[in-house]
Amino acid sequence: MPLARRLRLGDAVAIGLGSMIGAGVFSVWAPAMSVAGSGILVALAIAAIVAYCNATASAQLAAAHPVAGGTYAYARAEIGPWWGFVAGWSFVIGKIASCAAMAMTFAAYAAPESWQVPVAVGAVVALATVNCFGVTRTALVTRILVVCSLLGLALVVATGLGGSSAASPAPLLDASAYGVLQGAGLLFFAFAGYARIATMGEEVVDPTRTIPRAIALALGGAVVVYTLVAITVIVVLGGDAATSTTPLADVAAATGWQALTPVIRVAAAAASLGALLALLTGIGRTTLAMAREQDLPRFLAKIDERWQVPRRAEIAIALIVAGIVLVADLRDAIGFSSFGVLLYYLIANAAAFRQQDSARRYPRALQVVGALGCLMLINTLPVLASAIATVVVLVGVLYRMARLRLSR
Repeated sequence: MPLARRLRLGDAVAIGLGSMIGAGVFSVWAPAMSVAGSGILVALAIAAIVAYCNATASAQLAAAHPVAGGTYAYARAEIGPWWGFVAGWSFVIGKIASCAAMAMTFAAYAAPESWQVPVAVGAVVALATVNCFGVTRTALVTRILVVCSLLGLALVVATGLGGSSAASPAPLLDASAYGVLQGAGLLFFAFAGYARIATMGEEVVDPTRTIPRAIALALGGAVVVYTLVAITVIVVLGGDAATSTTPLADVAAATGWQALTPVIRVAAAAASLGALLALLTGIGRTTLAMAREQDLPRFLAKIDERWQVPRRAEIAIALIVAGIVLVADLRDAIGFSSFGVLLYYLIANAAAFRQQDSARRYPRALQVVGALGCLMLINTLPVLASAIATVVVLVGVLYRMARLRLSR
C-alpha cells in the first residue's frame, strides 16, 4: 500500500525548518566558538555551502525518484543496492543518535535535573504517538513548534542587537584553519535537516516541483536565522560564548532582559521538540523503505490502513530512542550522528553525479564540492565517535551480507 500524498509546499517547508531550527541553534555556539573562535562566521559559511551542495543533490534526486526513503532509495536506483543500503543504514543510526540528543536537550530546558530522563522518554513517546496518527498532524504540530522557536530567536536577536551589554564582551579566540573546519563540522549538525523533506517524497503533493522548492526555501531560511543569531552572540557575548552552556539565555541576561530567560527556555524546548518530531518522521520513512527491500526486517514495512503511516517502524524507532535515553551518555552523540549524516550525504552526491542529463537540475560541480566537503568535515570529527560509528556501519554491512547469503 502506498503512502498518501497530503503534504503541500508549506507543510514540507515547515518540516524542513523544524528539522534544522532545532536544539542546535540554542546550544551549538559554545562548542563551535571554542574551536573556531574569530572564524565562527567563516565556519558557518563553510557549513552552509556544504549543506547547500548536499541539498541540491537531494532535490535533484527527489525530483526523479519521488518515493519514501531519501538517499537509500535514490542510491539504489542510481548506483546500486549496496550503496543504497550504506546510505540508509548511516541515516538510521545517525539520526537515532540525534533523536536521543534532541529528547535530552528538550528535557534539560524543560525540567529540573532529577526529572530530565523521564521527561525525555515522555517526549519521545508523545511525539511518536503524534506520528502514528497521520502525517498531516505531524506537519501541523511541526508548524506550531517552528513558530514558537522563531519567536524565541527573534526575541534574542532583538534584545541582543537592540540593547546594550552591561559589560564589554571578552575577545574571541584567534582562529586556526583546522579550528574553523571543526567549527564547520559542528555547525553542519545543526543544518542537517533539509533532506527530511526528501525522505517523505511519497507523501508530498506534486513532488517534482514541491520538493526542490521546499528544500531551497527551508535551507535559505535556516541560513538567515543562523547568521542573525551568530552575529548577536558575537556582539553581546564575544569570547564568553565559548564557555556558555546557554548562550542565547545569556544574551538576554547580558543586555538586562533577564525576564526573557524563561521565554527563551520555552523556545529552546519547542525547537528541540520540533527537531525530534521531524527526525522521528524521517527515520520512520527510511526504515519503511529499507524494510520493503528486506534490508531491515520485513515486519517493519507494514503501513497502517486507517492512518496510512508506517506505524510499526515508528514504534520500533521510538522504543530504541527511549532505550538510549535511559541508559546512554550522549556527550559524543553529535560526533556519532554527524559521521552517519555526512556519509549519507556523501553517497547522495555520488548518486546525483551519476544522473543523466535528462534528470539534471544542477551542475555536477556542486555534487563534487558537496562530496569533498563531506569528506573534509568527516575528518574533523572526534576520533572515538568516528571509530564507533564505523564499527556500527560495518555491523550493518555484515547483517546484509548474511541475509543475502541465507536467501540464496
